[in-house]
Parts: sequence; structure tokens; C-alpha cells
Amino acid sequence: MAVPKDAFTFLKQLKNNNNREWFTEHKAEFKAIEKEMKDFYYQVETLLNTHDTIQKTKAFRIYRDVRFSKDKTPYKKHFAASFTRKKPELRGGYYLHLSPENESFLAVGFWNPNPDDLKRVRKEWQIDASEIRNILKDKKLKKYWGEMQGEQLKSAPSGFDKNEPNIDLINFKAWTFTHQFTDKEVLSPDFAVKVNEYFQTIRPFFDYMSEVLTTDLNGRSLI
Repeated sequence: MAVPKDAFTFLKQLKNNNNREWFTEHKAEFKAIEKEMKDFYYQVETLLNTHDTIQKTKAFRIYRDVRFSKDKTPYKKHFAASFTRKKPELRGGYYLHLSPENESFLAVGFWNPNPDDLKRVRKEWQIDASEIRNILKDKKLKKYWGEMQGEQLKSAPSGFDKNEPNIDLINFKAWTFTHQFTDKEVLSPDFAVKVNEYFQTIRPFFDYMSEVLTTDLNGRSLI
């Protein structure tokens, strides 16, 4: 099961006709493409479950929430899905964003960690960041994902000294990685396999973070 070429054709047309009248006229076409996209997401989920445990796959709706946005166009110009790992023992998440004109990407990690998780990870890195540094500089992870991303504080967080040896890591407010794909790559027959390959290479990072977030500073289980 591949991403249907019609998906990108439809999104390009929608970009130029982002209004309810046009969408209503093409609703049947959209529903057929949406079904194929959900089949593709299911294929990715199936592949993920060969090496991970996915608790939930969510296909995002195409309808935009415009209540608090200056942009009042009613529809998104992309298809997207997220894959949630089995909680509480497995942490981190996978995200797939498909958009024409070479704007498709994968994202993995922790987008908005809760305050307790944020503090726990920072405390871990304050004590010892050698393991996470080894993971982040691994050649395979860097080849697939590059550098860890995420918003960072301009100064040390409360309770931490700005001169901490690992303050460069402690200042992160989220821990994410992304990788972009061309339209040609997305529409290739083996794209689901490639997505799974990328997702699988982030596992050392996820395994480490899961262990930290399910134990206290003495290594005792919290679950």
C-alpha cells in the first residue's frame, strides 16, 4: 500500500480552492482518498508493531480549528497521523506529515512534556548526561535524524545553575527530531517501509527516555 498520487493532486487543488463550496463539490473524492490514507497509516502501524507496541494511531482531521486563528481557511493542506506508544512504560511518539511540493516530514520525540517529566529528565542530565550524549552522537541516529531539536530556554531553568556542565541539554523544553522527504520519495511504493526504518532508528533514544521517565533518581520503578 503506497500513498496515493491522487492525495497530492487533491491537496494542490485544495490549496487554490480552500473554501467550503469547492470542498463540498469534491467531498466524495476526498472521502475515497482519506480511506486510502488510513489504509497507509495502518500499514505503517503494522510495521511499527513488529518492533514496538503502538497503543493508538490517530489520523488527523482535515478540518482546521479557526476560532483563534487569523487564517480563516477551513481546511488543512496536508494529511497527517500520529502513532502513540503503549503507556505508561513506553514513552515518545511518532508523527507523519504528508504535503506536496516537498514539504512532507517525519517527527519523533517529546513535543510538550509535562512539568514532572521535564524536571525528571533535567535532573537526570544534571547528574549524568554521558549516556544521552553517546546516543545523540551515534552515527546512525545522526545520519537519519541529525541533531536533537526543540525550544530552549535562554537562561537556566529554575533550580539549576547556568554554569551546570550539561546546561546545553538541561535548557531544552522539548526533545524532538525531524526528517523531510521529497514528493518522489513519498509516492514511491516502498515509502511505508522507509518510514518504519526511520522510526526504528530512533529507538535507542526512546528506550533511554522511557527508562528515565519510568524510574526515580535512584532507579526505582514508578510504574
